[in-house]
Amino acid sequence: MNRIYFYILSSILILSCGSSQMVENPPKTPKAPETPQPLTVETSSNPCYWQQHVDYKMEIDVDVNNYQYEGKQTLVYTNNSPDILNQVFYHLYFNAFQPGSEMDVRSRNIPDPDSRVEDRISKLKPDEIGYIKVNSLKQNGQVLTYETVGTVLEVKLAEPIKPGESVTFDMLFDAQIPVQIRRSGRVNNEGVALSMAQWYPKLAEYDYEGWHADPYIGREFHGVWGDFDVKISIDKNYTLGGTGYLQNPNEIGHGYQTDTLKQPNTKKLTWHFVAPTVHDFTWAADPNYIHDTIQVPNGPLLHFLYKNSMPKDKLNNWKKLQPKAVELMQFYSENIGKYPYDQYSIIQGGDGGMEYGMCTLIAGEGEFSGLFGVTAHEMAHSWFQFLLATNELTNYWMDEGFTEYFGELAECEIFNKPFEKPTKRVYDIYYYYVNSGAEQPQTTHADRFNYNQSSAIAAYYKGYVFLNQLAYVIGKENQKQTIKQYFKDWAFKHPTRTDFIRVAEKVSGLELDWYLNDWTRTINTIDYSVESVQGNKATLKRIGLMPMPIDLTVTYTDGSSEDFYIPLQMMRGEKPTEATIIKDWAWAHPTYSFETSKAIKSVEIDPKNMMADIDKENNKK
Repeated sequence: MNRIYFYILSSILILSCGSSQMVENPPKTPKAPETPQPLTVETSSNPCYWQQHVDYKMEIDVDVNNYQYEGKQTLVYTNNSPDILNQVFYHLYFNAFQPGSEMDVRSRNIPDPDSRVEDRISKLKPDEIGYIKVNSLKQNGQVLTYETVGTVLEVKLAEPIKPGESVTFDMLFDAQIPVQIRRSGRVNNEGVALSMAQWYPKLAEYDYEGWHADPYIGREFHGVWGDFDVKISIDKNYTLGGTGYLQNPNEIGHGYQTDTLKQPNTKKLTWHFVAPTVHDFTWAADPNYIHDTIQVPNGPLLHFLYKNSMPKDKLNNWKKLQPKAVELMQFYSENIGKYPYDQYSIIQGGDGGMEYGMCTLIAGEGEFSGLFGVTAHEMAHSWFQFLLATNELTNYWMDEGFTEYFGELAECEIFNKPFEKPTKRVYDIYYYYVNSGAEQPQTTHADRFNYNQSSAIAAYYKGYVFLNQLAYVIGKENQKQTIKQYFKDWAFKHPTRTDFIRVAEKVSGLELDWYLNDWTRTINTIDYSVESVQGNKATLKRIGLMPMPIDLTVTYTDGSSEDFYIPLQMMRGEKPTEATIIKDWAWAHPTYSFETSKAIKSVEIDPKNMMADIDKENNKK
């Protein structure tokens, strides 16, 4: 999703060619890529885990003059659940961009509407709206009954789908691309012709919680893992990029070093992409895209598509970005897990920055720092949400918070900047949120927050603090190992917050359900104080409801100092530490006293400021 960063708070805190078009730096035509295989799971919090599977074959014919297209979809759906399915649902996301849609109404009623939306949908004319109209749908050749309800297609099956059974759905549909408002659309603010995200009828996910046929109101997505085979016929002057591997560069004369164009007299070209083991398919197109590539050593080929009409300094920014994007890919692969696909595309399009399968659509005309920052964030999403495919409507904070954390970590590493500075800023945003009176639990459905700002802070910043503070709770090395093990266990799956914390428990050997519960399911806060220091005795107090283990530094009257660690009793263990470990603190006891061998001058709780204590003023005496 868009890297909201400090922009949303600036007023409150002071604190993504024609056949003769030249392609720059073309690689050799690649061999047909092998399907990436899911990583071996050595441990799992749920040995009965299952997930559905879907294979899409789609052919669409695009009319770039009226922004409409006709589509044919063949979908093979495999029911890996233990349940008999009597119905299915499809998402028709483009229907959100119509006057009176839930997205429109919500935007006009929420106190702080997204500035990109506001009342714009309500003003769309018939030739500006978005829609997906399903004209026919069959199950194994049998005609089905269905009804379009906003952005969801409700389908009654001709025959139930039994556990382990696969069925084929054949669909004909037509659609209109909306004026660019959110993520998808035509002719965005930077003039990109087509940003094609959430553009096809997409089968809803079914998992242990049941169907996820959520309407498209404003937030994120959830999709079924599978394989995509997509053919896009479009005006020959357009260059495309997006999810998957281009299968026919020699036929269309685009994308790679090619032979002479084999279709010189046609008005349209058909781009054929194959995307194995993904849960979405996105593309963008423009007649004026420059296409650069750069190879990541022992990694994927990076593609960059951006408009040649930008000012020279902005074009230079895209050139400067390319080696830095290589460093980003290497950093994430080293610190999270190896990127498993053979390509990744960074494409000018969309409305700011949004993650998709094997690609991102980002705004392209800002300053270099912004271009790099958005790229860092969206590329990190290839791990957090695209490979570790959490449900973004219910675990929004896991992908956005973890991505924000690693985006900052990568930027600080690449540009040799202190990580403490952006981290302090993020903690300050969290403290602002606590004091605003508008905080809601992170487990709130992403569309159910009272304010857009609340959902953003809960996801990006409170999620960031969760991951950074985990290093305080279990130790930095355990936190690093948890991330790598989480990727190893849950890539190509749909992990939940419980799955993540179970990995952390197994890595650290500590009990951490209290941390997950209090931080994500409540709005309890952390507040510990130094109440008194008398001679060689100090007394601490827990003021907030959220428990924590305590790091503290004692300075003695002789000028020496000593670090102490107070374990939290309910953790049932201690993190690795060089500090002096003293007796456990049981949460129900509001105060805790300890004695030292020498007279105490002062005591400071959490001197490294890794704990999100909401009142730092009482942490030292």
